[in-house]
Amino acid sequence: MFDSPPFWMYFAGFLLLLGPLVTLHELGHLLVGRWFGVKAEAFSVGFGKEIAGFTDKRGTRWKLSVLPLGGYVQFAGDMNPASVPDHHAPPQDGNFQNAALWKRALIVAAGPVTNLLVAIAIFAAFFAIYGKPTIEGSEDSRTIGGFSQTSVARAAGLEVGDTILAIDGAPISDFEHLRRSVMLNPDKTITLTVDRGGERLDYPLTIARRTETDQFGNASAIGQIGVAPAGGRYVLEEVGLLRSVPLAARQSWDLMGMMLTGIKQIVTGERSVKELGGPIKIAKYSGEQMSLGVLAFVNFAALISLNLAFINFLPIPALDGGHLMFYAAEAVRRKPLGPQATEWAYRTGIALVLMFMVVVTVNDVVSLPIFAR
Repeated sequence: MFDSPPFWMYFAGFLLLLGPLVTLHELGHLLVGRWFGVKAEAFSVGFGKEIAGFTDKRGTRWKLSVLPLGGYVQFAGDMNPASVPDHHAPPQDGNFQNAALWKRALIVAAGPVTNLLVAIAIFAAFFAIYGKPTIEGSEDSRTIGGFSQTSVARAAGLEVGDTILAIDGAPISDFEHLRRSVMLNPDKTITLTVDRGGERLDYPLTIARRTETDQFGNASAIGQIGVAPAGGRYVLEEVGLLRSVPLAARQSWDLMGMMLTGIKQIVTGERSVKELGGPIKIAKYSGEQMSLGVLAFVNFAALISLNLAFINFLPIPALDGGHLMFYAAEAVRRKPLGPQATEWAYRTGIALVLMFMVVVTVNDVVSLPIFAR
């Protein structure tokens, strides 16, 4: 039996998580747009019918809408909240479509960049306050100190004292690098290059798949080869504020790389599409993390903020990355894409987003306890 938070915590966690992150994302667009003199007609937290709102002195309608699954800024010259260009809008000052190409690109990029900066700020604060987890000891952490009982590395011929140098020719910097590389690739056949007494040896093996279940019953598949580092122990190394920022940026970069790997594996069939989650899973996880305390919840917020940045940078029309893709084409062609091509591209992008939402919503629903066997 798994401990579950009270229902209200799922609801509160979802609102406290996505509300601020979406608002910050859209504020990034709005503030950079205002900086460049582009008028915002509407700023909405949520979609659909307006629940409450007001109009500021610049003519922007700030509103809270009924569906708390995102938000948008609608600039002058946009046909709709998806920022589809209105080619019939008259050219005028403050119109988004009349802004210089580089300005439009920066306005669009500002949203996901804001989410990225939020994640980096949170990770940097954790590093500065609590330190960086690191292995302390004179031994190279890539050196094998022991094996698990079901180690595929030992079965492949590796020995205690071997130092793992590379996976498929890609150098390994430390044990944490090794762990991350293996964890993402269950069932994948790889070649480990090791140093044994000054001799370089190659050992092919297939990474074992292990299903881990947390205290709330959430299962995840990870890869393992069953090795432990020789000597040393994990400690929290003190980190100054200046050093914490590049460390946080590197951690964010590594996590986004893991997200990209996950998407590739789903596309190629190496991972099940059932691993994707949507609003219901976000609400579930946010409530669970809130029940673990403020630090766990804030760390989860950083991960979701990073996910928002990653997803919005994908080159899909109707997402920020799709707009940037159009602007790149415009820069190469030295003129915008035609209205018909733009319309069909946006229709396709919106259809893809809607299909994705249907898939993740179905995944969410069938993962609920009432459907468990």
